[in-house]
Amino acid sequence: MFKKFQNQRYQTCIDVCNNCLEACEACATECLREQDVKAMTKCIQLCRECAEICATSSKLMSMDSDYIKQVCSLCADICDTCSQECEKHQQMEHCKLCAQSCKRCAEECRKMVG
Repeated sequence: MFKKFQNQRYQTCIDVCNNCLEACEACATECLREQDVKAMTKCIQLCRECAEICATSSKLMSMDSDYIKQVCSLCADICDTCSQECEKHQQMEHCKLCAQSCKRCAEECRKMVG
């Protein structure tokens, strides 16, 4: 039986961060395939930044870092900004799903701060 090694205290937030990372990467990739890529530049950039901070947050929670509160606070802020940008493109399913994932991640990360 495979044993999970992640820090169980943070498991929900780790999972949500990992899901958000995947949603942001998928959204950025799909945005690059849109007909008017220039119009999606800000969305692509924010998705890439959000994916990166979600990955970092997940890793630091797994390590039980002393910096979890600070990193999760920053992650929540970036997720909020990414969600707001993706909501501008609700007609695209990938942006709609990304916005939802970012909102959920921001909520979970704020629980780590409080």
